[in-house]
Amino acid sequence: MNATLVLPELDANSFWHDDSGFKGLYDVEHFIKALRYDVKIVERLPETSSKGKSKKMKAYQIRPPRDAPISWYTTDALQKMKEHGAIYLTPFSHRLAEEIDYPEYQRLRCRVNYHALRFKPHIMKLSNMIVNKLRSQGHFMAIHLRFEMDMLAFAGCLDIFTPKEQEILKKYRKENFADKDLKYSERRAIGKCPLTPEEVGLILRAIGFDNSTRIYIAAGELFGGERFMKPFRSLFPHLENHSTVGPADELAENTRGLLGSAVDYMVCLLADIFMPTYDGPSNFANNVMGHRLYYGFRTIIQPDRKALAPIFIDRENGRSAGFEEAVRHAMSKTPFGGPHKRVKPESFYTNSWPECFCQTSPQNPADKCPPENVVEVLNDQLHREETDGKETDSLNQTNFTSR
Repeated sequence: MNATLVLPELDANSFWHDDSGFKGLYDVEHFIKALRYDVKIVERLPETSSKGKSKKMKAYQIRPPRDAPISWYTTDALQKMKEHGAIYLTPFSHRLAEEIDYPEYQRLRCRVNYHALRFKPHIMKLSNMIVNKLRSQGHFMAIHLRFEMDMLAFAGCLDIFTPKEQEILKKYRKENFADKDLKYSERRAIGKCPLTPEEVGLILRAIGFDNSTRIYIAAGELFGGERFMKPFRSLFPHLENHSTVGPADELAENTRGLLGSAVDYMVCLLADIFMPTYDGPSNFANNVMGHRLYYGFRTIIQPDRKALAPIFIDRENGRSAGFEEAVRHAMSKTPFGGPHKRVKPESFYTNSWPECFCQTSPQNPADKCPPENVVEVLNDQLHREETDGKETDSLNQTNFTSR
């Protein structure tokens, strides 16, 4: 497309009620610099002049198809960009197919996610302080406890809640998601419901964690409140979150907002063990898992909800004999953060192996690892190109003048 990228906007008002924006969360200077060899990035649309007056360029809004192929961008989107000068793509979550046969584009995704996107210095400092404080007392596990209103409404898992709570979830679903006839028993049986806090605790106990385990909870406001957390806390009393470990004054006003989520992300990334409880459409969990795998296959406990569902249903119906053994058997088939081939429906963002991993002794030269000083190499190459360009310009000017 040969296009210039304007800094992305974050759609955070609908649920997070936070207007911090991209600049309030990410290190913009680093983002632009890290991708300078891939795409030109500007902070805002330029102004245009007409009849001696300057005004801000307006972008033509387009809704990209979900999981669109590259060809859609090089035809439909490119045509609109040429017509209007600028296009605004919204929404943009899952708007480019994950499985594309362009290895360099896949590697670009990793450069963006794991190198270019870096939180602002004060967020990194705060996250590091929390991790150091947790680690000063020994190893710790981070759990992304996805039991919030938006995800429960999306999943259609309502029956475990009171009639009043069900009405709240139904209302939220009607206002934010497509209308579907979702039956709880059917959803539950195929593992489409988020794990409850108690189920998370029972899984951990079954695979060998005792009540001395220290756990950092990454979550927004849990729907249903304390009655769902009480069974979990009775199994694992040593619980922390960013509000209990971090400075209260800095996080108090943004516990539910983007700052709290950014801190949670970094703590989950750096924890000794990470456990997502609902990795389906959860961008947070998928990205953390992919990030941990990218930086060294760090341990992940990834419950197979589909395999676990009948085990929990049997337990609820009074058939609890062999429960822990059955849980251990189901969990033994998960990769625990190690390298493994991506198999549908696993997301590229959860597992970018092998596209984003180079080889020290490759059969194909394209798989060779870049030199450790790759930035210096690129800078030298860019300098040579600029020098060659100046020499060519000088030669052209000389030829033109001599004539």
